[in-house]
Amino acid sequence: MPIRSMTGFAQVKGQLNGHISFTLSLKSVNHRFLDLHFRMPTDSDILEIKLRQLLKQKLARGHVELSLNLERASGEAWAINRALVSGYIQSFRAAAAEFSLAAEPDLNAVLRIPGALETTAMPADGELQTAVLSKAEEALERLNRMREDEGRSAAAELRRRMAHAQEAATQVATHREAVLHGYVERLKTRVQELIGSQAEPERVLQEAALLVDRSDIQEELVRLEAHISHFLALLDQGGELGKKLDFLLQEMNREANTLLSKTSGLAGEALNITEMGLEIKTEIEKAREQVQNIE
Repeated sequence: MPIRSMTGFAQVKGQLNGHISFTLSLKSVNHRFLDLHFRMPTDSDILEIKLRQLLKQKLARGHVELSLNLERASGEAWAINRALVSGYIQSFRAAAAEFSLAAEPDLNAVLRIPGALETTAMPADGELQTAVLSKAEEALERLNRMREDEGRSAAAELRRRMAHAQEAATQVATHREAVLHGYVERLKTRVQELIGSQAEPERVLQEAALLVDRSDIQEELVRLEAHISHFLALLDQGGELGKKLDFLLQEMNREANTLLSKTSGLAGEALNITEMGLEIKTEIEKAREQVQNIE
């Protein structure tokens, strides 16, 4: 499956029995999970359940809003729902009599009650469901095409970001030997200070081990390059990658932070590593902006 963005929009129109038309709209934005919201006509519970099942089959993540609007042909005959209107009026008058109020129901208010007016051309049971579900498939195809187009653009941008990060990591590696030399000099100075103050040998060894442990950034570079390679392999693989890519970017950011902390306080070549490390972090943050919108 191609990489998809979580941003998209699609709208389709359909016709029923020559008297009723409908518009079905789908809008999606990024979200951690699949979050479905429906705006449907009253008494559409069964249709909503089927649409919900369809969307879960076709979409993995995103905040998705589905809107269904029915439109009746102009000049369409309307009929009063006598049972509903009569029940409302009787209840109104009974309440007015109970509380000794001189009031009569407002016809305009009565006719605005959902279901108070009915059209003689309402579709038969199942007819609306069949028509809407058929158009929903078409809307989902359009939505996913748009999401795939966005996904291809995002993937291209992510590859550029990873290439920049890889280039910066390569430049860091070229300065590594000089930084190691700087650590060796610091180590010599520190040992001389300790020996000069007649420190215990165990103390000297502890200080030496601590500085040596902090001296090399090779491990961070290896892990960073491994994460970048894995990231690019996932982009080539396609599918639902958003969460995996986001996790890898967090790991890259952790390695970049460690790399910067190991070279802090040093001058010379270490300043170049600091500059490259900050560039790596910048590329990671820009990549995360894109990944947040990938399904």
